[in-house]
Amino acid sequence: MDDPKSGKKPQKLKARLPRGLADRGPAEIAATREMVEKIRVVFERYGFEPLETPAIEYTDALGKFLPDQDRPNEGVFSFQDDDEQWLSLRYDLTAPLARYVAENFQHLALPYRSYRYGWVFRNEKPGPGRFRQFMQFDADTVGAPTMAADAEMCMLAADTMEALGIPRGAYVVKVNNRKILDGLLEAIGLGGEEDAGRRLTVLRAIDKFDRLGTEGVKQLLGEGRKDESGDFTKGAGLVDREIERVLALLRPVYGHEQKRDDVNRPYDDMEWIPVPGLEGIRFIDNFGTLVYLSQTGLGETGVNGIEQLREIAALCDQSGYGSKRIKIDPSIVRGLEYYTGPVFEIELLIHSQDEKGRHIRFGSVGGGGRYDGLVSRFMGQSVPATGFSMGVSRLQAALATLDKIGGKRAAGPVVVTVLDNDRIADYQRLVSRLRNAKLRPDDPSSPNISAELYLGNPKNSLGAQLKYAEKRNSPCVIIQGSDEREKGQVQIKDLIIGAEIRQIVDRDKYLRAQKQSQKLVSERSLLQMVRKVFALHRIAPYHSAPVAVNKPPAKKAQKPNRSGEAKKSRRARPSGKMRKGSTTKKHSSR
Repeated sequence: MDDPKSGKKPQKLKARLPRGLADRGPAEIAATREMVEKIRVVFERYGFEPLETPAIEYTDALGKFLPDQDRPNEGVFSFQDDDEQWLSLRYDLTAPLARYVAENFQHLALPYRSYRYGWVFRNEKPGPGRFRQFMQFDADTVGAPTMAADAEMCMLAADTMEALGIPRGAYVVKVNNRKILDGLLEAIGLGGEEDAGRRLTVLRAIDKFDRLGTEGVKQLLGEGRKDESGDFTKGAGLVDREIERVLALLRPVYGHEQKRDDVNRPYDDMEWIPVPGLEGIRFIDNFGTLVYLSQTGLGETGVNGIEQLREIAALCDQSGYGSKRIKIDPSIVRGLEYYTGPVFEIELLIHSQDEKGRHIRFGSVGGGGRYDGLVSRFMGQSVPATGFSMGVSRLQAALATLDKIGGKRAAGPVVVTVLDNDRIADYQRLVSRLRNAKLRPDDPSSPNISAELYLGNPKNSLGAQLKYAEKRNSPCVIIQGSDEREKGQVQIKDLIIGAEIRQIVDRDKYLRAQKQSQKLVSERSLLQMVRKVFALHRIAPYHSAPVAVNKPPAKKAQKPNRSGEAKKSRRARPSGKMRKGSTTKKHSSR
């Protein structure tokens, strides 16, 4: 507390945002809303139902990131309740689902198919593109032991990407099986617990294959690798024979040069690429990859993983999903420890550049897999499950960079201005009429018009109120002075046209556009004319889909004279000393 007798001024609290977190404005929120809605439609088309779980769970229920120490604060954000129970913010949406299913197992229809979306939290070191809070959208099937459920997750992932506007060929769903990786590690003698550290190093090296290529992974499997900055990463210490066995697993397998007689195969949906040393192009053949993997000596565990992938590939193939969309890729590892079988990862194949011209590779924007042991931790019995998670925050950032989504605010509310503070009730009545009206009266599902009364400083001029409406991204404002009120009229000013005409130099065009931007209508025509503004610019209200409305305020062009030259004198502007009796001449030129 500051001592008032000391004469010292109290120190201001510094406004600052914690590292790894971000504030979000209307444009980002609108883009997220649009994305979430598109994802929801696809997930419900597949028969998944919504579920919400709290952001806080008992720490032991999360079952991950729990170090051997008194305070479980590595990886998750944790705190103690008043009964000395440890609680944590969820780090994903899967562990809370496992708890929910176990707690409500007797009341659920199995297989239980649900989707969830929300914020998750990681107590990790933040960095470029790495946040401590981000949004995920998950779909899971609990109680389905067959690979049909996993195949469906892959198809769901592909359909979701295309629903978000990402064209076929610009993404791929990569599929692997943890059992294949386990079989590989056993084959090179790293199957025991005493080699857990080296196993993890090998898996991390494999996971970097797409980025570093054969030579980079070879170094990480051996003594280590020095990157471009000079930093050295210690390797797994494998000998040449073991390294070659790992790399052999990662080689692509190509199909035939021409389409075959099997008309049931989706050849048009295959990934066709040129092959070094061969003429023509070949397609990536998932079944050819599996045949090749079966010849690499992965042992019983690996063979079982291959058979599971074969079933997934067959189901996807027969449903029309070829290797262009869903591809077997033995380099996919996935990080979470609870995966027990097939794993999937969605990769964006589109590349871009930042403002400095540097190459941007988006990489993975989602993934998932089978986790047959997660629910059983609570129940003591096997409960098979598989799921898929879309990284909404990461994908949104990628889509914004590619101008596929967001970057534009949704239309703000219609603003009713206040010219007479003694008539607030009359202005509020106009606002209520707008709010209670459908944007499209012949469409029962249409949203209502969004509207607000100007509630700022009562002394603010009309000009200040118009500037406020522009900052709110309002498509139009409603103006009514005492003259208009006595005649039962209102003025509707189109702010979108108003922003555009500032750039017009030709006087005749300017006057025509100015006349179109502001209209005097009867109060009975208010709703009809506001709807016309929305229809003219093809915009949706703030609480609907995001669409661009007002452009950023541009440098104002001077009003042209009759010869088409800009006047040197300042153009008339609304005055704060406007008479209550008339508004028309005072604000019509703005």
